[in-house]
Amino acid sequence: MPNHRSALKRLRQSEKRRLRNRAVKSAIKTAIKKVRTAIEEGNAEEARARLGVAVRLLDRAVTKGVLHRNNASRRISRLTLAVNSISQPK
Repeated sequence: MPNHRSALKRLRQSEKRRLRNRAVKSAIKTAIKKVRTAIEEGNAEEARARLGVAVRLLDRAVTKGVLHRNNASRRISRLTLAVNSISQPK
């Protein structure tokens, strides 16, 4: 346990951030899973709708500092490619 006031404050801040980061990452994972299940079912409309939710969550995570912008951009790109691949006729 820290002894200095500044160290105690840092402990409180880091705990608050850790919990927020965990919640945000969990929400992102859930949203991405929902997109992937819609893709596997072949439901293009639902996949597009869920993609929008996932993209918003990823962008918000970048602004909060939870994810690096390139990481979020890569995930968005891969999800979009996957959704576009099922919506086009083969």
